Amino acid sequence: MSEYAASHKMEYRFLSLNDSQELHRLRLSDREFVFTGAERRKAQFVVDAMRAARRRPKIVLAAHPNLAPLTRAMRLLAPRLKSMVCTHGVEVWEPLSSTRRQALRKATLVLSPSRATADHLTALQGVAPDRIRVLPWALDPDFQTKSASMDSLPADFPSGRVILSVGRWLATERYKGMDTLILAMPRLLLRWPEVQLVIVGSGDDRGWLENIARDSGVQRHVHFLSGLPYETISACYQAAEIFALPSRGEGFGFVYLEAMAHGKPVIGGAHGGAPEVIQDGVTGYVVQHGDPVQLATSLDALLANPEHARKMGEAGCQRVEKEYRFNVFAKSFKRILRELCES
Repeated sequence: MSEYAASHKMEYRFLSLNDSQELHRLRLSDREFVFTGAERRKAQFVVDAMRAARRRPKIVLAAHPNLAPLTRAMRLLAPRLKSMVCTHGVEVWEPLSSTRRQALRKATLVLSPSRATADHLTALQGVAPDRIRVLPWALDPDFQTKSASMDSLPADFPSGRVILSVGRWLATERYKGMDTLILAMPRLLLRWPEVQLVIVGSGDDRGWLENIARDSGVQRHVHFLSGLPYETISACYQAAEIFALPSRGEGFGFVYLEAMAHGKPVIGGAHGGAPEVIQDGVTGYVVQHGDPVQLATSLDALLANPEHARKMGEAGCQRVEKEYRFNVFAKSFKRILRELCES
C-alpha cells in the first residue's frame, strides 16, 4: 500500500486498534512504517477512523471483517470512498451478525485468501461473487532473514525422526486436529519406534492434549514446546522430517507455506483452504479431519520412503518460490489498488 501510494503521490495512514496510542515505527525489509494505536479502545479507534474519513480518502482497507461496519460508516463522510475488507477463514465460515453481514456485502471488494473461503462468503454471508477477489497471502518479506540455523534449536528438541506441528492449543480451536496427530502415534510407533512428535504453540488446551498422549501411552514420544521466538521455530522446521496439521478449519494455512519453504513434505486436512496450498501426492498429502488411521497411513508412507518425502519437500519449496513469495502477492495487490483507483 505504501509503495503504491508513493508512486502515485498519495498519502496513506495506518491505524491499529490494539497498539498503544503513541506514534509507532515499524521496520519491514528496507522500509519503515509509521502508525498510531488506540490502546484497545474501540471508541477511540472509531474516532480516529472517522477523522481520517473527513480527509476524503480514495480507499480504505479493513484488515478484518469485524471492521466492515466502520468502513461503511466512513462512507457517510466520504461518499466516493472505495472500501476493501480482508477475510481470513473461520471467522466468515459461520453467519455473521446482520450489521457485519450487510457491511461486508456493501464493501467495494472483499479479499479472500482461498477459493474455499470465497465460497463461504457467497453462501453464508451473501456477498456477490463479483465483489470477491481471491488473493492468496504470502510469506513475510523478511522470511529469509528470519530463518535460523540449527544452532537455534531448543535444548529439549528430541533426537530421532521428528514429525512437527505448529499452531495454537485452544479449546476453541480443536479443529486443528492435534489430538488426531497424537492418536496416530501408537500405530506409527509399532513400525517406527524412534519417531517423535513435536507440537509447537501455546494455549489453554495443553492439559487436554497431554492427557490424550498419556492415555494413549505415547507421552514419552510427544513433546510440547511453547514460548519460542520465530528464529527457534524456524530451526524446528529445519530439523523436522515431516510437517503435519490435519486441520478442518484453515482458511489458508501459513504454517504449510513455512514448512514447504523449508523443504518439508506437509500433511493437512482435506478441508478449507489447505488443499489449495498442498498439492495432494505432490507436495504432501491431505487427509480427512479426525481420522487417525488415514493420518497414520500418510505419515507411514513418508517415513517409509525418505527419498520420496524429500522430493515432495523440494516440490513444495519450488511452489512457494513461484506462487507464495511476498513479491508475487505485492504485484497482485497493487493491481487491485490500481483498478480501484482508476475505476
